[in-house]
Amino acid sequence: MDHQIPRRDLLKKVALGAAAVASAKAFSKHHENSSAMTGSSPLKRNIHHSACRWCYKGIEFEELCIKGKVVGLEAIDLVGVDEIPTLKKHGLAASLVWGVPGGIVKGLNRLENHDAIVEFFAATAPKVAAQGAKRMIVFSGNRDGLDDEQGLENCKIGLERIMPIVEKQNVQVVMELLNSKRNHPDYQCDHTSWGVELVKRVGSEQFKLLYDIYHMQIMDGDVIDTIRENHQYFGHYHTGGVPGRNEIDETQELYYPAIMQAIVDTGFDGYVAQEFVPSWEDPIAALAHGIRTCDV
Repeated sequence: MDHQIPRRDLLKKVALGAAAVASAKAFSKHHENSSAMTGSSPLKRNIHHSACRWCYKGIEFEELCIKGKVVGLEAIDLVGVDEIPTLKKHGLAASLVWGVPGGIVKGLNRLENHDAIVEFFAATAPKVAAQGAKRMIVFSGNRDGLDDEQGLENCKIGLERIMPIVEKQNVQVVMELLNSKRNHPDYQCDHTSWGVELVKRVGSEQFKLLYDIYHMQIMDGDVIDTIRENHQYFGHYHTGGVPGRNEIDETQELYYPAIMQAIVDTGFDGYVAQEFVPSWEDPIAALAHGIRTCDV
């Protein structure tokens, strides 16, 4: 089969990419920094700000890099290894790399999934490290009738195969805590206590939890005290408005400045990534607002 790109399609791709960059550069010139856009003082930077790529599907990646940096981003989350050079070109980091086989549903809680996942880390972790990135994501998978104790043991077995690979590369693996009530039915790592127990059993500084504030508000609540009591097991944070997973503003039940202050008080020096789905007409303005809200 001929895999060459037709000349007409290639020219179209080039034109679209150039238009995206031109638009983003015009935006950047108009808004020289985040304070110019928001009318606020410069960011405090006690929180290292990131945002999840998938929430901005309607924006070309390079455009998101340029506009995101203007409003205060230091990194972008949930990117592939092949996207890291574009981030570096614009002075941004890859705060979390994804691509693990099986995704959310088919994870480490099933022994039959281990070989493919371990092979992925063996092939990808050195590339991640070579690009200067520090963190990769993994998932427990769905229960599908598996009890929680067996799920813990199976995940531990899989992670013990992964740890020597990532420890050699100084890359951290985080397992995301997700809600099984509204968004990810049957997902096993759906409570902080289950995830914390797994981190304890694995016993490596290169394995932590991704504490997703949106998801854990739905499942556990008690967010600030949970962070204070378990922060040593958390390697990464995500935001999101509850209910609805939209902007972290006055329409929802969480007060993010207090949550962020609790994170800062723990001495956390990693990234907090905005993972709300913008509902405002201007998604970059929504992102800027989220960054400002979290900048304590």
